[in-house]
Amino acid sequence: MISANDIRTEFLRYFEKNGHQVVSSSPLVPRNDPTLMFTNAGMVQFKNVFTGQEERDYNRATTSQKCVRAGGKHNDLENVGYTARHHTFFEMLGNFSFGDYFKDLAIELAWNLVTKEFGIDKERLLVTVYSEDEQAADLWKKIAGLTDEKIIRIPTSDNFWQMGDTGPCGPCSEIFYDHGPSIPGGPPGSPDEDGDRFIEIWNLVFMQFEQIEPGNRVSLPKPSIDTGMGLERITAVLQGKHDNYEVDLLRVIMEASADLTNTDVDGPQTASHKVIADHVRACSFLIADGVLPSNEGRGYVLRRIMRRAMRHAHMLGAADPVVYKLVPSLTSMMGQHYPELTRAESLITETLKLEEERFKATLDRGLRLLEDETTKLGEGEALNGGVAFTLYDTYGFPLDLTQDILRGQGRSVDTDGFDTAMEQQRAKARAAWAGSGDAATEAVWFELKEEVGATEFFGYETERAEGVVTAIVKDGAAVQELKEGEEGVIIANQTPFYGESGGQMGDTGELIGPDGQTFTVTDAQKKVEDMVLHVGRSTKGDFKVGDALDMKVDGTRRLKLRANHSVTHLMHEALRRVLGDHVTQKGSLVAPNTMRFDFAHPKPMTAEEIEAVEKIVNAQIRENSPVTTRLMTPDAAVEAGALALFGEKYGEEVRVVSMGAPESENRVYSTELCGGTHVNRTGDIGAFRIIGEAAVAAGVRRVECLTGEAALDYARARDRKLQDIAGALKTAPSDAPERVVSLLEERRKLEREVSDLRRKLAAGGGASGGPEAKDVAGTKFASRVLEGVPPKELKPLVDQLKQQVGSGVVAIVAVNDGKASLVVGVTDDLTATQNAVDLVRVGSQAIGGKGGGGRPDMAQAGGPDGASAAKAIEAIEGALAAGA
Repeated sequence: MISANDIRTEFLRYFEKNGHQVVSSSPLVPRNDPTLMFTNAGMVQFKNVFTGQEERDYNRATTSQKCVRAGGKHNDLENVGYTARHHTFFEMLGNFSFGDYFKDLAIELAWNLVTKEFGIDKERLLVTVYSEDEQAADLWKKIAGLTDEKIIRIPTSDNFWQMGDTGPCGPCSEIFYDHGPSIPGGPPGSPDEDGDRFIEIWNLVFMQFEQIEPGNRVSLPKPSIDTGMGLERITAVLQGKHDNYEVDLLRVIMEASADLTNTDVDGPQTASHKVIADHVRACSFLIADGVLPSNEGRGYVLRRIMRRAMRHAHMLGAADPVVYKLVPSLTSMMGQHYPELTRAESLITETLKLEEERFKATLDRGLRLLEDETTKLGEGEALNGGVAFTLYDTYGFPLDLTQDILRGQGRSVDTDGFDTAMEQQRAKARAAWAGSGDAATEAVWFELKEEVGATEFFGYETERAEGVVTAIVKDGAAVQELKEGEEGVIIANQTPFYGESGGQMGDTGELIGPDGQTFTVTDAQKKVEDMVLHVGRSTKGDFKVGDALDMKVDGTRRLKLRANHSVTHLMHEALRRVLGDHVTQKGSLVAPNTMRFDFAHPKPMTAEEIEAVEKIVNAQIRENSPVTTRLMTPDAAVEAGALALFGEKYGEEVRVVSMGAPESENRVYSTELCGGTHVNRTGDIGAFRIIGEAAVAAGVRRVECLTGEAALDYARARDRKLQDIAGALKTAPSDAPERVVSLLEERRKLEREVSDLRRKLAAGGGASGGPEAKDVAGTKFASRVLEGVPPKELKPLVDQLKQQVGSGVVAIVAVNDGKASLVVGVTDDLTATQNAVDLVRVGSQAIGGKGGGGRPDMAQAGGPDGASAAKAIEAIEGALAAGA
């Protein structure tokens, strides 16, 4: 039996041999179509190529695109498990022509593949065409030899494809497989077409028109081809199955589910195994592409899929979490073609396990509540919407899960009552927010969050994405438009911009509108938990609510932010190893050009400790180990050894970031709770250097650090300074330290000699200011005015003159750079009648000073007026004469 993996490979090889570029599947979260919740068709990643906004270096392509239909207008969730062909996750095989070949070659390639390469019996095949597309009908006759009976003309939009109300469009032609008369149902276009006998296996879209506006359609200059073949459907045909869930891709997971629950895979509970098999695929691929369970947007859809699978596992009698145990069976089947599954296997497993453990804790109570309520109802009576809301709000039951449970009882839910209860809760939340003090000043963000919802963040995986403007705020109020030149805030439904939090600065970049208008983002902020504000100015054109956006993060700046954030984790662990386990983070600043880290430590770091931290961190950088992310509860994360970082707000689930070389089976160098953006591997940091260490508070130290090119620039700058110093010293850089020490010692020797000469000069006269000592009102008074004598040498000079005078008062004024320094000394025998502090204050006034201070025997002062130095001496002498 040919496997699904072989079919996928054969399909891609066939088109590669026919000149097509094999293109990898794009992520399930579309980056180029903000109107889609998930990628739901193969053409999504080529949308801008078809519209001419993007050019690629090939004009033929083939893909196997992973798709999800479980949210928005494409939602197959409720049918999964109860039909043969509904899935939340599926693969779409496709071939594409961008203005190259058209209908004739598209039909020829398709027919040859299904009949010759895959060997499907021609008699089992029929096709549909759009009723107005006679060209396609003629080509099917010519190329495939089909008769009119095998070519069914469909007049409805089922066979006319449109990207939207405007844009590329064209007729379709579908290939159907007849499963035989044993299966009920009629051919397409017949009253019994909803049966399962005739199954569409391939849709060929002939993109030949552009819809300018309703009623105005023109031919495209370069018609294109877009096809889609469901891998599960074609596999069922080639493996001789009628039910998609019988093919090997899904059967392996269903059998693993049966083994884990000790039930029969083909027994009465087979629908539950189908649900689990389908949903574990969808959940795993979504998590691998960066979607994590939450209560908003895509994360909420993921949670709904998870909990639906987990509820069916519960129905199968699983007492403990089992869904996460199915991940290995999935990766064994699909991991080779989709390596992201293998790379993210630990994250997928832990996320599923965490969600199932949490859901298990409330599932039994919720089901009991539901059972109690339904026993009160009459036959077929709908469940009260308030009860359904309680199940949602208290027990985490999404509405559709409650509906799914009740469907087996033939009941529905009063959705109007559910909506009313939801609105009542929102009203209470608004009232609580309005009365929360300072938070009330930001009520506009709370109101907008209720109106437009959370912002989906793509920044962990990409720096560019498309979005739609959901709100604009100018001068603190919501507006519909932002004019060119105006500053304001733009909010979008999704964004690659990281909003400032956890110490990491927000991203900057540009938002480009549909007509080329530009909004320069100078900052990104996060409000009301998960709504991202793009702060900046409209530098070109006007922006309106509803505008499509091409959102571009400044990648160079983001790269530096990621490196600086990741190094905080490596350094945090290094500090703990060098200084002790008492080290805990007390704050941080992650900027593009620097990183600042505050931590608890009672004393300054020594040079040896700083060097040791640098060595440890740089060793981890050279290891170039991967940086991995997991989702856990805060308690489980801390129990597993994760460090909680200062500044983060932790909810019910947290991102756990691990990096550095493995040190044991279950431990790597660093594991911390963190919601920031990080490098993919530690080697991406490049280099690390601590450039400063200081105290910021009692028991809190701060280090400033550089990474990557900035660290190298810092080292190069220091090298240049060393070269300059060595050049000035006329020695080699390696000998510069010893030469500087020698010069300093020589300088100190010369300074001592100069100081000795000054003292001798001062003691022996030779300066202006009168005789060596004079009698002033019975007190000897010696004074000097000196030029260029450092203020620090005045007190020793005054002490020397006091010894020479024996009993009296000494005053010396030194003039340096136009400023004056004054010292007054009084011998010990006179301090009872003369006070040096009083005298120095008298002299200070003459030189423009503001007082002075010291002891009765020695005081000092200063002033800005060095030219009045002699007047200071005169003032002191006058005070002595007056008996001061």
